[in-house]
Amino acid sequence: MSDMDLCARLTAGDLDALADAYDQHGPYVYGVAVKVTGSQAYAEEVTQHVFSALWEQPLSYDPSLGSLRGWLVSRALHESALRTKV
Repeated sequence: MSDMDLCARLTAGDLDALADAYDQHGPYVYGVAVKVTGSQAYAEEVTQHVFSALWEQPLSYDPSLGSLRGWLVSRALHESALRTKV
């Protein structure tokens, strides 16, 4: 499934699209978060926040600017950096 298709489904409120996005990209988001935070617990929180943000504001991701995985990982890096400063 293309990122554009997934984005359209998310924008339409398709909860299965969120599950599909998580299945495809969740391990990468979690992996980045573990590496940056050094904590599985923080990584789980970061992953949850990243995918919650995608669900709540699907239009914040623009497929014409890059891949969904890249966008999610970028958000995970940002969230993870915030967690390490706490």
